[in-house]
Amino acid sequence: MPDSPTYIRPTWDEYFMEVAQTIAKRATCDRGRSGCVIARNKQILVTGYVGSPIGLPHCDEVGHLFKQVIHEDGSTTNHCMRTVHAEQNAVCQAARLGISLLGATLYCRMTPCRTCAMLIINCGIERVVCEFRYHSGGESEAMFQEAGIKLDFVNNEILQYTNQQSSEK
Repeated sequence: MPDSPTYIRPTWDEYFMEVAQTIAKRATCDRGRSGCVIARNKQILVTGYVGSPIGLPHCDEVGHLFKQVIHEDGSTTNHCMRTVHAEQNAVCQAARLGISLLGATLYCRMTPCRTCAMLIINCGIERVVCEFRYHSGGESEAMFQEAGIKLDFVNNEILQYTNQQSSEK
């Protein structure tokens, strides 16, 4: 029998992260096309991707709606306000379908923002797995720690994308 490499199945984290990467292909904002999968007991409950609210124009169609945020340290970052985050869309999908997220794990591209982190905490999600760190994710990381939510990173690097920073102090 010829030597052939032994197939290695992906771990559950690898599997759900790959699904999140596929979901991200539906995202409608090119500044960090992101997807999200929420799973429990090795089953996908809901998914979400970055996109405008239902019925409203998407960035890919009409361009970005940038707002500048000035941080406590004086640095300024640009944020596209036209879209709903992948994590928010997944939580909304669960609400629309009447699916409890209690005890679930959320898989996403980067550290959830502060608003997403608060939603994740209040939904009863117990674990968050991120592909990358977010440039201003420290506050979310601290909130997850305080709330007892396990946070894991596939890569420890900060995700870089277009028009992320306006200026730094």
